[in-house]
Amino acid sequence: MISIEEAILAVKKNSSKISKAINIPIVKAGNSTLFSDVYSPIDMPPFRQSAMDGYALNLHDNFTYSFIGEVKAGDGHHIQLNKGEAVRIFTGAAVPDSANAVIMQEKVSVAENTIIIETKLPINYNIRAIGEQVEKGELALKKGIKLTPAAIGYLSSLGITEVSVYKKPSIALITTGNELIEPGDILEYGKIFESNSKMLQSALINLGFEDVTIHKIEDNYEVTLSKIKGVIETNEMVIITGGISVGDYDFVGKALKELNIDEIFYKVNQKPGKPLFFGKNDNTLLFALPGNPAAALSCFYIYVYAALQEMVGLQDASLPKIIAKSASNFVKSGDRPQFLKAIYKEGKVTILEGQSSAMLQTFAISNALVKMAGDVEKIHIKDEVEVILLPV
Repeated sequence: MISIEEAILAVKKNSSKISKAINIPIVKAGNSTLFSDVYSPIDMPPFRQSAMDGYALNLHDNFTYSFIGEVKAGDGHHIQLNKGEAVRIFTGAAVPDSANAVIMQEKVSVAENTIIIETKLPINYNIRAIGEQVEKGELALKKGIKLTPAAIGYLSSLGITEVSVYKKPSIALITTGNELIEPGDILEYGKIFESNSKMLQSALINLGFEDVTIHKIEDNYEVTLSKIKGVIETNEMVIITGGISVGDYDFVGKALKELNIDEIFYKVNQKPGKPLFFGKNDNTLLFALPGNPAAALSCFYIYVYAALQEMVGLQDASLPKIIAKSASNFVKSGDRPQFLKAIYKEGKVTILEGQSSAMLQTFAISNALVKMAGDVEKIHIKDEVEVILLPV
């Protein structure tokens, strides 16, 4: 059994990025990682642009200007201003070449065809220069950047319609257990509704991984062996939930040995999620998560998330961590490090009731996990604790 830190390091070390690029439309590139540098095809802005609503001026020594016209955003005509002349202008509009300052409308008095400004202005005041944001041919975004909504908007503003990104892995989700039935079926005695596949598929889609297939198998060794062998051959990541422990009907571990999966580690000194397996077969990564839903999801965020980020070329492969003050008291049972479901808000974190590995009710309202070290028995109100922020 290894430590949490050793397990995370092993996951990152063994999770190689998929060195394949695909070109996709910019509108579908959210949450993808740039495979290559992007250079701007234009100056941005492509013309001298007004930073606000007001008046564009050809400066002179007087505070009074003659008002001669108007320029709206999108207008393509050119107005020639002599010294002492002004035009009404709006945010984003092209500033006439003969204007050399823009004054906001709140600092202007208007009388018929004349305006009076309150103060003298410096040259190019409130004018966005051509190429101020990025110049034509300049590096716009560096490879390895995750394409957030802001990045998509930025590249779109440069007229870019397609980008080269790292190929995302194909992922197979396998759930095991005779007790599992589909939501919507009749809930017979001894059965439970299967939730892990839907939970993990949702988590993957929220992170931008949509090439996901779901496979459900009963507690049968030959079926387990055949299904795992098949998905390993056709996917770059396999995630199994359940069947990895040492019960009479837990067949996953036995199947992995027969398939000669290279075991990187099995069992981590943590709660929840001690019976966690991580291994690989050629270019396929394999995680076998505990069957209990909260344990499975905790392991997903701590370990599977890191592997996925490494596979798509991101450098910072773990979820963000902060130090916050606890708003709760908590007493830990046992000496294993523990991940506690919690709510973080404005510098404080509240540890929730219901920390069982089988309970999703509190996980459903959590936005964070508190990592509690093995040698810490109690957390008191106002104690500083390590908080892992979960994706929203």
